[in-house]
Amino acid sequence: MNTLIKNVRSIAFALLLTACAGPGGQITTGSADDSIYANLPFDMPRVEQPVFPDYQVSISDFGAKGDGIALNTEAINNAIKAVNERGGGTVIIPEGLWLTGPIVLLSNVNLHARQNALVLFTGDFEAYPIIHTSFEGLETLRCQSPISAMNAENIAITGQGVFDGAGDSWRPVKRSKMTESQWRELLASGGVTDPSGQTWYPTVGALKGASATQQFNNPEGLTTDAEWNEIRPWLRPVLLNIVKSKRVLLEGVTFKNSPAWCLHPLMCEHITIRNVKVFNPWYSQNGDALDLESCRNALIINNVFDAGDDAICIKSGKDEDGRRRGVPTENVVVRDNIVLHGHGGFVVGSEMSGGVKNIYVTNCTFLGTDVGLRFKSTRGRGGVVEGIYINNINMINIPHEALLFDLFYGGKAAGEESEEELAGRMASSIPPVTEKTPVFRNIHISNITCRGAGRAMFFNGLPEMPIENVTVKNVVITDARQGIVISEAANVTIDEAHISSESEPLQVKKVRALTVNGNSYDYPEATMKALQIDKTNP
Repeated sequence: MNTLIKNVRSIAFALLLTACAGPGGQITTGSADDSIYANLPFDMPRVEQPVFPDYQVSISDFGAKGDGIALNTEAINNAIKAVNERGGGTVIIPEGLWLTGPIVLLSNVNLHARQNALVLFTGDFEAYPIIHTSFEGLETLRCQSPISAMNAENIAITGQGVFDGAGDSWRPVKRSKMTESQWRELLASGGVTDPSGQTWYPTVGALKGASATQQFNNPEGLTTDAEWNEIRPWLRPVLLNIVKSKRVLLEGVTFKNSPAWCLHPLMCEHITIRNVKVFNPWYSQNGDALDLESCRNALIINNVFDAGDDAICIKSGKDEDGRRRGVPTENVVVRDNIVLHGHGGFVVGSEMSGGVKNIYVTNCTFLGTDVGLRFKSTRGRGGVVEGIYINNINMINIPHEALLFDLFYGGKAAGEESEEELAGRMASSIPPVTEKTPVFRNIHISNITCRGAGRAMFFNGLPEMPIENVTVKNVVITDARQGIVISEAANVTIDEAHISSESEPLQVKKVRALTVNGNSYDYPEATMKALQIDKTNP
């Protein structure tokens, strides 16, 4: 009976593929929905969708076993290689629990995970070779990602299955992000804590890697293979890393529990991420949902993100490495997405040294993200962020800012840094404008509704490079603890703003050509002033 059911399902899937077949037996994935491109505020080409030959194999044909015991790394990769060598097609992952090591996608292959297919990546660190790659915008060494592709064309991951990155085997955990009972249970599971007792690491090697790290997550001072191998558990990979590839589609599947970032397309062209779900526990360190870095022509459509760090994040490399690469992220549509948790709902930065331009974000919902719309950078980055258009965003329960521009970003999540730490960085001497100076300008935001926020808006620009030419129109923010705070900005217009806050509705410090609800302000001096604006609720 079970064999009959599986045969019927195989026939049904084959019929579905046939129904989607184009000329010459080609399978066309995705759709050409012209409404996506209607009324865009900038010109961008249609995002090309991958097309595959009408040919399919199952990983079971190559010896894979879906029992959760057998390690299927070789079988899955052999299936991908065979389809690639034949000219392309679809590799089927049937229902079952498939334990595996790293999977490498190759050109002209659609990896299709059927309903009730659960792909679980092994927690054995030795299964992931240490490779040269880019992480957090810097060239470095990390472990190979559970799913990766390099210089591929015409690739896809589709279906209704789940890919679990076994991130709990890799990640450190901060005590402050757990209840006491959760913390006791974590300590009882093994691992070690740092000398302060406030951060847990899964192994001694992971703790040693953290000790060798001076800046974010990239260790320094290691010179031998033995030293790198010793800290292998610290070299947490992103779950999916697709590099320098074209015509990429992620559709329908669920990605969860990533060791570091979850989805990381890097220097890709014509990429579509549609109807995907990403789930990371809220305490997951560096548990970003999506980091689109130095990519061109992208659609991020109708996804659900639940992240331990930033959710939908636009990047382009960090500091000198990013400027040397010099590849901006551009021509991106972010539409109809839901974010359940994250440090930011939609984020630009902080690694944006190659520039960001022509981004359109619309019809998105943020439910309890730490910050709603988050723009962040710091001195030393360089890069120009411009041509950003955001429209029709609904948010609730945002504990910090509904809209944040922070050009003094210090690497911590909103709320983790004290006001004294921020004030200390802001009090440093003002450097000259160079290629290391980040620029944020020509950003247009409209139709924003937020109920519940720590602060309605915070513009925190650099004295040597103010945030410039920003418009915010038709915004309703209610139940906020603080109103709008603007520092070091020029040519900012906030119109039809309805702010309900417990404190002053507007505070400004060193602003030029500021207009709020038709009232003009010009205060070039560096003194905070509390001002009144129209607080009429709609």
